[in-house]
Amino acid sequence: MSHVSQALPDRASARSGSAGTGAPARRPWLTYRRRDNIAGYLFIAPQFIGVILFVIVPLLLVGYYSFHEWDILGGTFTFVGLDNFQALLDDPQFVPVLQATAIFSVGLVVLNITLALFLAVLLNQKVQGMVFFRTLFFSPVVVSLVAWTIVWGFLLQDNGGINGILAIFGVDGPNWLREGPTAMASVIVVQLFKNVGLNMVLFLAAFQSVPSELYESARVDGASRARIFRSITLPLISPTILLTLIITIVGSLQVFAQIAVLTQGGPGTSTTVLVYYLYQQAFLFGRFGYGSTLAIVLFLIVLALTLLQWQLRKKWVFHEN
Repeated sequence: MSHVSQALPDRASARSGSAGTGAPARRPWLTYRRRDNIAGYLFIAPQFIGVILFVIVPLLLVGYYSFHEWDILGGTFTFVGLDNFQALLDDPQFVPVLQATAIFSVGLVVLNITLALFLAVLLNQKVQGMVFFRTLFFSPVVVSLVAWTIVWGFLLQDNGGINGILAIFGVDGPNWLREGPTAMASVIVVQLFKNVGLNMVLFLAAFQSVPSELYESARVDGASRARIFRSITLPLISPTILLTLIITIVGSLQVFAQIAVLTQGGPGTSTTVLVYYLYQQAFLFGRFGYGSTLAIVLFLIVLALTLLQWQLRKKWVFHEN
């Protein structure tokens, strides 16, 4: 009992001493802030892991393969240094492929943005039945790309539906997919009608976000519709125009299914764009090292165009310095 009675005052004095000195109590490691941070990291972990596995790692592997020549049938994997890049410079088909890629991209981007903007202006009117037309123009976006392309392939045949309609009016239509200029035009039109609805919806949303007070003030000042569109609407929807430009340009440089189904790059190399040429070299001819080199060129082109647009936005995008 004497020992217990002596220990109790010592413990009490220790507690009172620590309380008297004002020593702060130890905070738990798992604070509310750390819990929020951990929760945030867990939420972004699937996306982060996906980017690492399906973007970063493939890019690194493409760069690694571009310095090698991989013969799957022979089972060899040989380091060749810069030979694939030299072969790229010596390739007589590389320049025509870049020209076809440029023609397709420029034609698609100009027609897509122009038509989407025109349709958005028409469908932004408060008229009965506009919801039906908006759905009609947007519906190709959700249709299977391969199915859409196959149907257009039948329509564009020499004896297909389009030439059948032209024959009614006495017009002898060409073989759309077997002649160079018409083949490229056909592929552009097929891709245009497939994706123009997406940009149309984006422009519609941008139009409806413009304050109506600005339009009313401009009308009171006597501004015409063309002046209102040029001086008010276009500047205020310029961020959306930038977005659609980036999406459309990147998409035009990655087109593959339409070329593979409709023309297989022909006639000749008139519709052989860079992505399809990459596919031919790597998977049809077995030149995986050279195909990886072409993939690097495609990546650099997309990166350069995206950065260029991002820099130029400061000069024409509203609210940008």
